[in-house]
This record gives sequence, C-alpha cells and structure tokens, in this order.
Amino acid sequence: MAGLVEENASSPRVHAGHLFRAIRDTGQAALDVLLPPLCLGCRARIMTHDALCPSCWRRISFVRAPLCDRLGLPMPYDAGGPMLSAAAVANPPDFDRARAVASFDGLMRELIHAFKFHDTHNARRLFGRWLVEAGHELLADADVLVPIPLARWRLLTRRFNQAQILAAEIGRIAQKPVKPFALARSYSTPRQVGLTRQQRKRNVAGAFHVPAREIGTIAGKAIVLIDDVITTGATASAAAKALKRAGARRVDVLALAIVSNM
Repeated sequence: MAGLVEENASSPRVHAGHLFRAIRDTGQAALDVLLPPLCLGCRARIMTHDALCPSCWRRISFVRAPLCDRLGLPMPYDAGGPMLSAAAVANPPDFDRARAVASFDGLMRELIHAFKFHDTHNARRLFGRWLVEAGHELLADADVLVPIPLARWRLLTRRFNQAQILAAEIGRIAQKPVKPFALARSYSTPRQVGLTRQQRKRNVAGAFHVPAREIGTIAGKAIVLIDDVITTGATASAAAKALKRAGARRVDVLALAIVSNM
C-alpha cells in the first residue's frame, strides 16, 4: 500500500498538477505586480483582488439576523422562529421571502450606483459572493434564478441588465440555473425614483409576464428573483405575481441592498 501511495505521488498526473499550480501562482504574482489588488471602494492597495479594505468594509451596513421572514428587514430582537415586521403585516408582499446583503446607504449605495449607472463592473465577483452568503437559505431551495428584466428602451440605453449580471455570478457560485428570459416586461414603466409606495405599486401593476415558451421553466418551480435594490417591494411583488400566475411553486427575492424603511 505504501508503495502504491508513493507511486501515485510521483505519477505524471500529480507532477502535471504541481506544475500547473506553480505556473498559475507565478502568473498571478506577475499580474499582481502589473495590476496590483485595489480596494473596490477607495482604491487603496490591499492583499487580494475583488475585495474591500477594512475601512471601506466598515462603511457598509450589512443586514444580519434577526430578520423579518417575509421582507428581510432587520428586527430589534430574536423572538425565536419566523418573525414578521409591522411592514410585512401592513402590506404583505406577493413574494414569499426577501433577503438582501446590506442597507441601501453609505458605500453600498456608491458601489451599486457605479455598477448600475457608470458601467463599472469591478465589484461583480464580490457582489456575487455576498449575495450567495446573504441568500443561502433561499438558494438552498431554489430551482431557478430569474433576474428582474429591464424595459427594452432602458436596456438599449444602458447596454446591460445589472440584475442579469448578478444572477450569472450567483448561478456560477451556487451552481443554480439562470433563466434570463423567463420573465418579460409587458410594457415600459416610468422610473420609480421619487414615487410613493402606492404610486410604485400602480406603476408596475401588470408590468411583467412569463412568455408562453417559458411556462415549462417556471411551473412547479421554486424561483429566486434577482435584483439590485429592494425599495418598497413593488417591483418584486409585481414580478412574483406574474411568476405565480405561470405556476411557480414559490418566489423569493434576493438583492444587493434594501431600503430599511420600505
């Protein structure tokens, strides 16, 4: 047995593996010299790529348990078992559960705005890791990831759908299928910025549908909707309603940030 182990350790395959790792590590070291790791927040030198320095890390208000089971909002204390916030009781959403990485303020707001409006995608890998951690309980039950779709004119203007980029990162890490065309916009809606809760709800009512060719993708499945920010939950609720009409078994929502007073 010892001879077999020794022979395996010196096999060509093992040597090739060692050589590959040595080449990879050398290449990474050379790359770090040419393109040193920088903090995604302040651009200070740090040890690894796709990360934040300690000072910037402290500028993010991460959402931690205890949480409202429906809306994912922080709760003041843990009462044991699932808890509902006053907001969830007063305005029950059409989705089942929501989870977010952090509050939509401080550095998180800056990072999302850079990602969304300034075509800066340096943080996509960090966002993906954060989302998988924040949404681990949703992803454990998920069959399919579906990004919130953009209106066609907004997609043409921006040239990318930030929710689809986030869904791709989550799918890659969590090994979950992503269906970017399972949900479609029925019509273009005005921007939600500046609207009240009720105005947002009316603005997106009936704004989504599941195309007939995608019904089989959705029916009977546990869906996780992916978006960048949950503001009042109106967009997520409208999307969840469309997915449930198409036969989705459950619809949860996972986002980078949440507005704490939604």
